[in-house]
Amino acid sequence: MASVIILHIDMDAFFASVEQLDNPALQGKCLVVGGDSPRGVVAAASYEARKYGIHSAMPIFQARQKCRDLVIAPPRRKRYVELSRRIMSILRSYSPLVEPISIDEAFVDITGCRRLHGPPRRTARAIKQEIAATVGLTCSIGVAPNKFLAKIASDLNKPDGLTIIAPDQMAAFIEELPIGKVPGVGRRAQQALFDLGIQTLGQVSQYPEDLIVRRMGKFGYRLMALSRGEDDSPVTPYSEAKSVSTETTLSRDTRDREALRGYLLSQAQAVARDLRRKQVRARTVTLKIKHADFQLHSRSRTLDRPVQSAERIYQEVSALFDRYALTKAVRLIGVGAASLQPVSMPVQADIFPDERQARDRKWEKVDRAMDAVAERFGRRAVIRGKSADTAKGEPEPSD
Repeated sequence: MASVIILHIDMDAFFASVEQLDNPALQGKCLVVGGDSPRGVVAAASYEARKYGIHSAMPIFQARQKCRDLVIAPPRRKRYVELSRRIMSILRSYSPLVEPISIDEAFVDITGCRRLHGPPRRTARAIKQEIAATVGLTCSIGVAPNKFLAKIASDLNKPDGLTIIAPDQMAAFIEELPIGKVPGVGRRAQQALFDLGIQTLGQVSQYPEDLIVRRMGKFGYRLMALSRGEDDSPVTPYSEAKSVSTETTLSRDTRDREALRGYLLSQAQAVARDLRRKQVRARTVTLKIKHADFQLHSRSRTLDRPVQSAERIYQEVSALFDRYALTKAVRLIGVGAASLQPVSMPVQADIFPDERQARDRKWEKVDRAMDAVAERFGRRAVIRGKSADTAKGEPEPSD
């Protein structure tokens, strides 16, 4: 049986690199992608910017303080998606087992592909060269016997890196791997492990499992397995979305309910549009609110029947909002939909359908008509009343 060989491909500073690719004048600049406003955040930072300590999710005003010559490029998600699709297509030419993790990274299982593409190192180099030649961007690749180690390896020699962990190198690598590098080990978990005297992943296996689980909870079981190099999670080519959501960080904190309703309406439309694109309906609708003090709250409601119409989603999230005591100013507001079901999944028909079901079907037809208009003339060609212009807020970082 062939040894498992997993690749983790991670594009280098993807959003920022795309901006530098499309505008050569930005190459070598201290560049971030994000919203240029007092409440803006960094979605991605070029490697030149990272030298100043700038990183994703950092407030733009802090990034400006770190680099006087900072260049801010507005996000162009459509362009990023376009290039991401081309990259994923290249990966699928090397193996059918490609699992996208985000817009700029993916796992590829090349087990058994040696006769087609050669040994792992040659395959990884070929992928890097083809992405560079076709898309004009660099990536870093980690090669290992499992997903866990492949992902860590891809981050070791960025940018444009290639790191291979062979099966006979696993034990030594794990023994020396700093515990903070392990996915899932945040600051608090790291400190808890430091308190036990654990500095590296390899040291975890020297402790009783019940002690690690007592300190780390259920994650302790996985941590013990990883310390032994065990990770049998497969590369899954397609994973159905479990939820759809959108949120907006407001340009200024507010307690104006009508203004917030405008955002909810825009967000309900965006969520419904995503549901239609994925050809699913949702049974759970969620309201998300973050206050000026950064406290985060959410409210959800599960419906009797799955829905897809923007109007129904807005009605449900608006009802949740009505019942929410708005005692503090709001910094961020969002709408989510979960418990997704394919539109092809049969739904038991009622003998006497109620008026709400009939209205939902009518609103779905309206939404599809709006989709057709937007496809032809652009999304701004048709907008429902009371929607808040999304330009008034800043998107949360996704890179």
